[in-house]
Parts: sequence; structure tokens; C-alpha cells
Amino acid sequence: MKYLYNLYQIFIVLPVALVFTLIVAFFTIVGCSLGGGHFWGYYPAHFWARCMLWLLLIPVKVEGRRNLERHQSYVFVANHQGAFDIFLIYAYLNRNFKWMMKRQLRQMPLVGYACEKSHQIFVDKRGPKKIKATYDKARDTLQGGISVTVFPEGSRTFTGHMGEFKRGAFALADELQLPIVPLTINGSFNIMPRMRDMKFVRWHRLTLTIHDPIYPVGQGPDNIEATKSQAYDSVMSALVPEYQGFVENPDQ
Repeated sequence: MKYLYNLYQIFIVLPVALVFTLIVAFFTIVGCSLGGGHFWGYYPAHFWARCMLWLLLIPVKVEGRRNLERHQSYVFVANHQGAFDIFLIYAYLNRNFKWMMKRQLRQMPLVGYACEKSHQIFVDKRGPKKIKATYDKARDTLQGGISVTVFPEGSRTFTGHMGEFKRGAFALADELQLPIVPLTINGSFNIMPRMRDMKFVRWHRLTLTIHDPIYPVGQGPDNIEATKSQAYDSVMSALVPEYQGFVENPDQ
């Protein structure tokens, strides 16, 4: 069965995925250029991600969606198990949001330009002015009623275990007094960990757990640390036993 699945990926999934990705990137760029960035910056990618998971025959389970209020902006924070985290969140969170992503992703051919045109937030740490510009854009996005999604570990895990959470997303939520929503991802590391990038996908169930929002209590450093700690504990609580416990990522 494993070899049949690999052949299916080579002859069916790969060509369809390449063509579909190019089409979605094209429509995103054109749609955002003509206006309506909130629509064209989310829905084509939402549909693309869901189709990719369908195409790969990967089952998905979502828990806790009822914890979200319809018109509320949130700062979503998730553990970062692997590349399939992006497919899972885009496809099944069912919220219009912008990613906070590494600026290096802007260099991806066509896709990076589509991300720029759709107003995704590139995190640039090359000095105070660049950092301020990143947070100014995130602030404008949240004040406009859209949510943002962040991987506060900063990079994908090498082990399946969680590393440390950085404070940036929590400082942003604190400044705007917005709720944090922790997300726990299970299964992405089993499908394609970062050590196996660009290799065959391994079939495995994906699970997205949407936890209760964490609302600010006060404002300032104490609130930032409290929400960061609470979010970390929430995400950790829903990890499968195999990946429970802190393991430091070497590139954090």
C-alpha cells in the first residue's frame, strides 16, 4: 500500500498540485491587485489547501470550533510540527486571517509574490525599524477586523515536541487587548517532518484542536507572560502522548 500511495503521489498528486498551485497564485495576485484583498487573500488559498488534503486522501478532525465568536478578531498561536500545518489551518480553521511568516518566504517564486499581494505579514527582524514595521502592519490588520495566525516557536520542530514560545504574538495581543486562541496540531510531523522536506508524504490523520480563547487580564509584561504561559500549556495539553513535554529546537 505504501508503494501504491507513492506512485499515486508521483503520477497524480504532483502534476495536479503544481498546476492548481499556479492557478490559485495567479488568481490571488490578480484578485488582490484589483481590490478585495481580504476575499482574494484568503478564499482561494482556503480552497487550495482543502483540495490538497483531499487529493492526498488525508483525513482531518477538528475539535473546538464552537469556541470562536463569529465577528471577533483573534491572535491564533499554534505549535509548528511540519509543512502540513499550513494546509490544515488554511483549510479547516474557517476564519479569515493573515499569516505572520518569515520574510525569506517572500523569495518563493510566484507564491511569495502572491503572499505579498494578499497582505500576509512578513516578519523582518533586521533592525528596530523593520521590526516596528512588521508590528505596525499586524496591528493594522487586527484593527481592521481580520485575525492573524502565528507559530510562536518561530520554526518547525525537529522532534515533534514543542520548543519555547516567543513573546511577539502575545505582546501584540496585549497591546490591542485581543484574545489569544491556542491551536494544537497533531499528525503533521508524522506526514512530513522538516527532515524529510520534498520527499514522499506519509499517510496519517491530521487533528486541529481549537482551544478556549485567552482574554487579557490587565496590560503589560505580566499579562504577556501570563497569556504566553497559558497558551503554551493549552497547546501542550492536547498533544498526543508521544510528543508531550518540552524539547528545545536547535534553531530557536
